[in-house]
Amino acid sequence: MTAHEIDYRIYGEEMQYVEIELDPHEGVIAEAGSFMMMEDGIKMETIFGDGSQKDTGFLGKILGAGKRILTGESLFMTAFYNTLIGKRNVSFASPYPGKIIPIDLTEFGGKFICQKDAFLCAAKGVSVGIEFSKKLGRGLFGGEGFIMQKLEGDGMAFVHAGGTMAKKELAAGETLKVDTGCIVGFDHTVDYDIEFIGGIKNTVFGGEGLFFAKLQGPGTVFVQSLPFSRLAGRVLASAPRSGGKNKGEGSILGGLGDLLDGDNRF
Repeated sequence: MTAHEIDYRIYGEEMQYVEIELDPHEGVIAEAGSFMMMEDGIKMETIFGDGSQKDTGFLGKILGAGKRILTGESLFMTAFYNTLIGKRNVSFASPYPGKIIPIDLTEFGGKFICQKDAFLCAAKGVSVGIEFSKKLGRGLFGGEGFIMQKLEGDGMAFVHAGGTMAKKELAAGETLKVDTGCIVGFDHTVDYDIEFIGGIKNTVFGGEGLFFAKLQGPGTVFVQSLPFSRLAGRVLASAPRSGGKNKGEGSILGGLGDLLDGDNRF
């Protein structure tokens, strides 16, 4: 067992957080900004990369930090250790409404592929690396570029899915087509590619993008109903424009519609 063996409990429904129980000298690594609370006796330490055995030595630490730059993340991760004799708890919160998915890497052959912003936290010793796409089409049109995150090891990891999460078990040769932004992660045995939707009406008037992801089994796939990019786009579209006026959602009458539905701000 190279990763620390941690216990956990997930709380909440729409806005979840995971509480991780650490035995003496056990540790957990987490993305910056995911920390929620911790009990007395937990030591927090900022580290290069993920602190796994792959990052030992000065050169290994530099390469580990460089991997995180390629995925758009910070150079650093945060490690939390229990420095006392008894058990201590540390908690991490999901960044927006959705579900926290526990991933036991031993059940996925020691490797799990996920979107670069899905990773939340993991047992100390789990390697958080990058998964380069070997196919040109996937890199150019996949929505997330050539790079996804790769979780490796034999410990527990936790990823976040926006909205409602769907878990699909694909048989050998079975195919699932998904919006590229709705993928949370999948088993390393799943073949992932990008497919053109096709049809001039779909291309020009469809409003769903030109490509979708094609996932072929065998393996497990996790899909989210609310990608953060979609949520952010809707919020941005409804934000007040310059001059302080909002979009006007009361009706097609805009500001007059707001007056009619009770929004009487001037």
